[in-house]
Amino acid sequence: MTTPSKHHQFAAVPPMGWNSWDCYGASVREDEVRGNANYMAEHLKAFGWEYVVVDIQWYEPGADSSQYRPFVPLEMDEYSRLMPATNRFPSAAGGQGFKPLADYVHALGLKFGIHIMRGIPRQAVHADTPILGTIATARSIAHPNSICPWNTDMYGVDAAKDGAQQYYNSLFELYASWGVDFVKVDDIAASRIYGIHLDEIKLIHNAIEQCGRPMVLSLSPGPAPLEHAVALTAHANMWRMTDDYWDLWHLLHEMFERCEKWAPHVAEGAWPDCDMLPLGRLGIRSVDGGGSDRWTRFTRDEQVTMMSLWAIFRSPLMFGGEMRDNDEWTLSLLTNEEVLALHRGGRGASQLFREQERIAWTSRDEEGALYVALFNAGEQPDTVTVTLCQLGLTAAPQVRSLWARKELGTLNELSISLPPHGSLLLKLT
Repeated sequence: MTTPSKHHQFAAVPPMGWNSWDCYGASVREDEVRGNANYMAEHLKAFGWEYVVVDIQWYEPGADSSQYRPFVPLEMDEYSRLMPATNRFPSAAGGQGFKPLADYVHALGLKFGIHIMRGIPRQAVHADTPILGTIATARSIAHPNSICPWNTDMYGVDAAKDGAQQYYNSLFELYASWGVDFVKVDDIAASRIYGIHLDEIKLIHNAIEQCGRPMVLSLSPGPAPLEHAVALTAHANMWRMTDDYWDLWHLLHEMFERCEKWAPHVAEGAWPDCDMLPLGRLGIRSVDGGGSDRWTRFTRDEQVTMMSLWAIFRSPLMFGGEMRDNDEWTLSLLTNEEVLALHRGGRGASQLFREQERIAWTSRDEEGALYVALFNAGEQPDTVTVTLCQLGLTAAPQVRSLWARKELGTLNELSISLPPHGSLLLKLT
């Protein structure tokens, strides 16, 4: 691992928040962001949830779903920087950008985040507009052959060109003036065609370092290449281990292997990211993931399994549903103090074993308590057994079930019958 640098303190624990993509695609509006922020402040802030993140294409006036409209005019200032579409974000009128919305979120005691695409707007390149702080122009720094395969908004930036760093500096100076606390950069961690874009990751990291405001840097989409773990740790706070993750069992099933591989690289301020939590009401104006307006397709057992894996692995937790529609069950998944204490304070998580579809993970907290997560990833009921010897224990521990909030007594062996796709999260003292 690399030596921790200044940016790691911006995310000393895995970030927790809400992101608009899973329910609104590219089309979220200011009233919806404010409404979800209000919900978070009332129901979730006390449990550590704090980020309110506006996902992709907030600068596209006509965005109406998760399907992008190609080559349409975007809101942009005179310095090649995209601006919020005022028909969707009325408080941005008069060149105020996201500052009024960020101020509103901050007044609730929360933090504000945005999504951006890697690169410089194509319309800026075609018009050859200026870049603040340099004589370079949009066309002179663009890399027209470096394009996103699924969105037409941007060209890549050629990091070798004079003005490339100044362009990214001008972006993050603007975001700092708005009060942005979190930036999710897309088409950068593992483009489906072009791979990771380390040169632009470094430009963005440098821009955050000099902008004067702490900002968490999240990189998407995945799967980020494992061989670049050191560079990702050196420059970002979060990076996706997977392509877009949805409420489908096979995607959750695949996450066990991804977490096993990335577990050695989990470190304070540097968090491999399992992606958003597709819980609650999803797809209101999004057709991604094979569904439209719906409640999560995960069963309750699968929802608990996902939350248990994310918690012990210490993935960032970004809720994807429309929070104002949460039922008591969904809210209970987000407000279990004992599970969230493991998520905040667990150390050294790793897969203890995998025998076919019987899986066990362990972790410890700073007080020395041992956490054990047992999973049945199979299609039939099964019993998962862990011995004291496997856990390195010589005396029978006191065992508590975290989701049930119940003491199970002193056990000489953990032998638990689990339903298909089910799990149990235990604390041993």
